[in-house]
Amino acid sequence: MPKKKLGILLSGRGSNFEAIADNAEKEVLDAEIAIVISNVADARGLEVARRRNLNACFVDPRGKSREEYDREVVALLTKSKVDLICLAGYMRILSPYFIQQFPSRILNIHPALLPAFKGLDAQKQALEYGVKVTGCTVHFVDEGVDSGPIVLQATVPVEEGDTEELLARRILREEHRLYSKAIALVLEGLCEVEGRSVHIHSSSVNAD
Repeated sequence: MPKKKLGILLSGRGSNFEAIADNAEKEVLDAEIAIVISNVADARGLEVARRRNLNACFVDPRGKSREEYDREVVALLTKSKVDLICLAGYMRILSPYFIQQFPSRILNIHPALLPAFKGLDAQKQALEYGVKVTGCTVHFVDEGVDSGPIVLQATVPVEEGDTEELLARRILREEHRLYSKAIALVLEGLCEVEGRSVHIHSSSVNAD
């Protein structure tokens, strides 16, 4: 049976992309990366993808509306016949057009326990709020910001004396583990979205 195909969208270093690629390479994740796309020409993630001999594309956003840009990206993803799209530090909000082309087939990971601390600087928000526990969330993407149905979450304690960098580093370790786990569940058809709830048809899932 052919492996399911992933499309990765990134804007920066792409550490979550690397973790996914490593798990696919080791066959921990039964999938292959069909294409990596970035809106940033010199994104480190694109360089890493090329070193891995993956199909890596820069799509220039300059002078284009959000939908015009997204139509180009959608065309590349469709041509690559991707089964699932994974946002890995992709710093653009997807247009309604994009989301409509891939219903319940776009995942994102966010470094907080949603719905808390949406948007940018989630670790800073958590520290300023004084929470004792934060973490990361894998969710389906909808037309809002970090607002789609939640697939999996993992908790990370906030330690005395934590800085944004220290906290981010510990959360990132959990992100690398959790994202591939969520991807596998979706690709295996074990996730059913019903309103805001994602029902996982597996008794063995334990995010933590």
